[in-house]
Amino acid sequence: MPDGNPAPGFARQPDLVMNYAPAGTRVRVTFGGEIIADTETAIALQEADYPVAYYLPRSDVRMDLLRRTDHSTHCPFKGDASYWTLEASGSSAENAVWSYETPFDEAEVIREYVAFYGSKVDAITVG
Repeated sequence: MPDGNPAPGFARQPDLVMNYAPAGTRVRVTFGGEIIADTETAIALQEADYPVAYYLPRSDVRMDLLRRTDHSTHCPFKGDASYWTLEASGSSAENAVWSYETPFDEAEVIREYVAFYGSKVDAITVG
């Protein structure tokens, strides 16, 4: 893990659980009837009581179907998130994809990975 950009959130909430682990199975994202992402090297993030979020390597994502937006959010445990609108087969889903491009040290494993809002895509199929 890099040293020098620690997440400030853990100083305030040292007991918060954030487990990053290889998903260990195939993860596929579909939107507009197209396969947008398909990988066997996803990272599963279990964060507190939230549902598991799957982060997929950009090399396994149709990045040509994503258009960067100006939207951003900040997580005190992962860093600043950038967003993309997904466009495929005449359909569009605004800010459906996010990524931590310069994550805090504790989240370094998801650098160059993206995640999808399940409510904004046709399906995220695991397994």
